[in-house]
Amino acid sequence: MKRVIELIRVSTEQQAGDDRASIPAQRTVNRRTCVQHGLEIVRSIEIADVSGASVLLAPEIRELIALMNTPEIHGVVAREFSRLMRPENFADYALLQVFVDSRTVLYLPDGPLDMSSKTGRFMGAVRAAIAGMERTEILERIWTAKEEKRRRGELAQGKVVLPWGVGYETGRGFYYKPETVRLKEAFRQFLAGNHSYTELARLLNVSKRGMHLIMRNPIWIGWRVIDKKRDTSAAGKYGSADGRQADRRKILRSPEDVIRVQVISEPLLSDAEFQTVQSIMNAKQGKHWRARPDRQNRFTYNGFLTCSVCGELVHTALARRDYYACKGRRVNHTCHTKYMCREKLEAKLDRLFAENLTSRVFLKKCVANLASRGSAKGSTARIERLDGEVKRLREKRGRVLDAFLEGVMKREERDQWLSSIEGEMQATQRILSRETPSAAITVEGLVRVLAPLAEWEYWTRDQKRSVLSAMIPDIRVADYEVESLGLMGNIFSNEDTHCPAVFTTIARTSATVRRR
Repeated sequence: MKRVIELIRVSTEQQAGDDRASIPAQRTVNRRTCVQHGLEIVRSIEIADVSGASVLLAPEIRELIALMNTPEIHGVVAREFSRLMRPENFADYALLQVFVDSRTVLYLPDGPLDMSSKTGRFMGAVRAAIAGMERTEILERIWTAKEEKRRRGELAQGKVVLPWGVGYETGRGFYYKPETVRLKEAFRQFLAGNHSYTELARLLNVSKRGMHLIMRNPIWIGWRVIDKKRDTSAAGKYGSADGRQADRRKILRSPEDVIRVQVISEPLLSDAEFQTVQSIMNAKQGKHWRARPDRQNRFTYNGFLTCSVCGELVHTALARRDYYACKGRRVNHTCHTKYMCREKLEAKLDRLFAENLTSRVFLKKCVANLASRGSAKGSTARIERLDGEVKRLREKRGRVLDAFLEGVMKREERDQWLSSIEGEMQATQRILSRETPSAAITVEGLVRVLAPLAEWEYWTRDQKRSVLSAMIPDIRVADYEVESLGLMGNIFSNEDTHCPAVFTTIARTSATVRRR
């Protein structure tokens, strides 16, 4: 009797469960192979939750290799070659060399495979390649089926991937759970000026980072947007010390692979509310707003000021007294503006808010400026040119996709072209948004909305900060001179900030407050 080691492997823990027959089935086939070839099993090694592409990392395989190098072991018996390995890269073929060096024979139901012989070496490499290709094809079939379900607005994975407060049932589809009432309250508080993720997270009993991610999800306006995917390449796999199944890294999808599908007909929020929240969150991130309840802050306008000379943020500084100072001077040493005393600058800004923004004469000029932009000479022609440019870029994007689908263009070239076209299209659309102001702004509406600012100078710092956060202001100042004051990006300012991603439609309806 030839002494052999029995190898049994299943890829997942579920396959190793008592309700599955995978392991008993492998054991039965191996016993039949032993009887056929006169083999005696001296050791049985069972491996669970290890993919065929990660067997070299499993301690059980290292034990198998050690036993194969002992003189008394003649071979290894397995149900099929794929139980030994499903190579994902050429480094995985090192296991076959162990069979050659130790002169160990692999016994399969269809016969022995001696990889130390010329024929066995060839057949071993071929069967390993076939096993690896089968794994790739299995993954592709699974991925294709899941993608089709995602595009139909169905759940293609387990419920663990569902966002907080969202459920899914077959036949019913996606739905909001009762606890989303608390999320709606969190959005209301955020729009009212409470921008502390820590405080809002307590309403949902999640972490502050989790709160940030929850508020970014477009599922609250009924849309499921899937713009990332798992990297199925060998480089995308997280390393696992013992070879057990691990997750894969997420990567951004190419533009044509992004899935956008409406899955809930009655959304939790309106589009306007959700987009306003996203604008505020972008501004909070871009201008480094920090809402820390445990910190006493004396500055009212920090995070809302931009240097009118160099365009950098205006920081706070303590040099025996409280000052506002341009980042270009303090950090980059490229700006020559002065440090501005907090009390003096804030007094000037307070008067500006209380007087100008509640003046009917001033607001009438703002509305007139908006109207004049729409009828300015050459505006119509510019809009037509920009519309034509957007149409041209969309057609160009379509031609790139057609070339890729027809095999004329490689994936890397496609991604490079699409990235360039997308950048040009976004820039053109931003310019177009500034050329087409909204006609919905009226003097009466502005007076009604801004009337409470008449008592601005008497408000507390927290009250002012709440309103400023909701307005998303862009205040340009240097050397105590306020050059411009833009409020609510889509209503007032006619210039982009230093962070374009924050105010993508800042110039749609513009008016500039100038005070020198």
